[in-house]
Amino acid sequence: MTPAKPMVKSEDFKLNESLDRIKHVIIVMSGKGGVGKSTVASNLALGLAMAGHPTGIMDLDIHGPNVPKMLGLEGERLVSEDGALIPVELPPRLKVMSMAFLLKDEDSPVIWRGPVKMGAIRQFLGDVRWGDLDFLVVDLPPGTGDEPLTIMQLIPRADGAVVVTTPQDVALLDSRKSINFCKQMGVPVLGVVENMSGMACPHCGGAVEVFKQGGGERAAAEMGVPFLGRLPLDADIAQRGDSGQPLVTDGGGSGGKAMTAIVDRLRQQLF
Repeated sequence: MTPAKPMVKSEDFKLNESLDRIKHVIIVMSGKGGVGKSTVASNLALGLAMAGHPTGIMDLDIHGPNVPKMLGLEGERLVSEDGALIPVELPPRLKVMSMAFLLKDEDSPVIWRGPVKMGAIRQFLGDVRWGDLDFLVVDLPPGTGDEPLTIMQLIPRADGAVVVTTPQDVALLDSRKSINFCKQMGVPVLGVVENMSGMACPHCGGAVEVFKQGGGERAAAEMGVPFLGRLPLDADIAQRGDSGQPLVTDGGGSGGKAMTAIVDRLRQQLF
């Protein structure tokens, strides 16, 4: 008698069906909060879309979803069609999914324990109609807890992770933990991005190392992973994030040029 095959949950069917239509998955993470991870993730996703690639970005910072604001999509709401959620679209070819689209208002907190968050992550992958994508960028909350562990278990074939850090020692200590986390999970590290790396004095134009400079590059070299580039500490970057005007939109300024170069380096790695 042939043993019966184990039943596969319908959720797994939907999840695998969705992932089969996505060519490359890039996970953006950081060891600690406040280093500009969502800035890098949102600009990376839009930069890939602007380069001609159908791209999605999945904002998995359940408690602090900031990607919609950074992309100028505040106030947007999801719609459903035939039991699937339709992600919000941003021209030219970017699809966006975030907890922010499901909240009653922007001040509503999400008070969930781990298991509920894990179920939401599975739904973000399986119940959202992503369609055919060249890239899916996943913006994780900081640290190496439930959400990073879940996403790496659900997407074991992810192309790799981009680790965002700032140059000072306290951030670098945590970024090293993120790199080692990826290694233990068997997920490649595509590279390190050093954010808030030096500042041009608005009066004389000289370099001011507010948070030092070069720490991310040194950490990448010591850990044996690529260094993707650095973004300056620039008021324009903060203003663009607050107003929903990503750096890569026009590629101008030192931040826009640096971010566009990071996007190009990742494209070269994966294509």
